[in-house]
Amino acid sequence: MEEEGSSMARDLVDLLWREHPAAPGPSRGPRAKVTTTDVVDAAIALADTGGLAAVSVRRLAADVGVTTMSVYTHVGSHADLLVLMADAVHGGQERSPWPSTRWRERVAAVAGDDMTMLLAHPWLLDVTDQRTALGPGTIAKYDHDLHAFDGTGLGDVDRDAALTFVLDYVRAAARARVPDPGAPDMASVWAESSERLAHYVGDEFPLAQRVGAAAGAEMNAPHDADRAWHFGLGRVLDALEPFVEPR
Repeated sequence: MEEEGSSMARDLVDLLWREHPAAPGPSRGPRAKVTTTDVVDAAIALADTGGLAAVSVRRLAADVGVTTMSVYTHVGSHADLLVLMADAVHGGQERSPWPSTRWRERVAAVAGDDMTMLLAHPWLLDVTDQRTALGPGTIAKYDHDLHAFDGTGLGDVDRDAALTFVLDYVRAAARARVPDPGAPDMASVWAESSERLAHYVGDEFPLAQRVGAAAGAEMNAPHDADRAWHFGLGRVLDALEPFVEPR
């Protein structure tokens, strides 16, 4: 149940589970102009556009049409707000149907869904507060992702570790793929600079030149994040295979 108003912020766990039937009911008094969900949704919109730096309580208050102190009654603190935002995104994540009964394909689907989510909300990469684990959206996501290892025989602790291993790789790969809005287009830079660079390098570093020339001709750039993502994910799954399917 969504709260109608409060003179003071509730505990973070209560805020995260505010829609649960067991959540505390609304306090007495006039119905609030906005809800906690309204504030969290507005904060997500700000972060999607300008990153976490854009999510100030003053800007948020202006966007939802309340005072700064009213925002704090809904979200507790700026740190709590980030947890609420992350949990909301986790809860709303679109999850692909399991592509098959093979664990590799299911885990790859989980990784792909996480990559899509992180690229859509890159600010999530900077939310490292472990209290996100307390939220209903995060718990539902965790439960779903763990099922990717069904039928593998992994124990509970190893299943958690295997999932963490995969999602840590996804976060690292996502950070490499998030574009820098101020950076020049490297495909154009590479095309314009490769001949001049070769002039300066000369015959030094022959291995780097040979491999770099082959990769550059293939990718028309010094780096292809999409290619690196798929290659790396395959190696992550290869690393898990003897652990998940011991011979």
